[in-house]
Amino acid sequence: MSEETTAVELSKDAAKVLEMVEGLSVLDLANLVTAMEDKFGVSAAAPVAVAAAPAAGGGEEAAGKDAYDVELKDAGSQKIAVIKVVREITGLGLKESKELVDGAPKVIKEGVKTEEAEGFKKQLEEAGATVDLV
Repeated sequence: MSEETTAVELSKDAAKVLEMVEGLSVLDLANLVTAMEDKFGVSAAAPVAVAAAPAAGGGEEAAGKDAYDVELKDAGSQKIAVIKVVREITGLGLKESKELVDGAPKVIKEGVKTEEAEGFKKQLEEAGATVDLV
């Protein structure tokens, strides 16, 4: 499968690396990407952010957006449950998540695809929060 989609010629060493990467779990692969970004000072997400920027600035909101910011309007009465969901969604630590919830209204996730944003909204609302997708 990878031979069909790979259009570049790899050296023997690069082919070995590719073979090793194919055997990694999704979690291990995500950790590897993060480590490579840190080591080489690059970001794999940069092209995505650049591509999404013009769409966010356009006046096509009535036509339907494909990315949203998840904004926590109010934590509600179940603040601890909301903090737990914010930690899960953002990957932040307890202190940072609590500060984010305490500072509501705050955007907790930016540029999220529609389905994922709606899922986050549902999780937060089930925990007792008031959420907007902007």
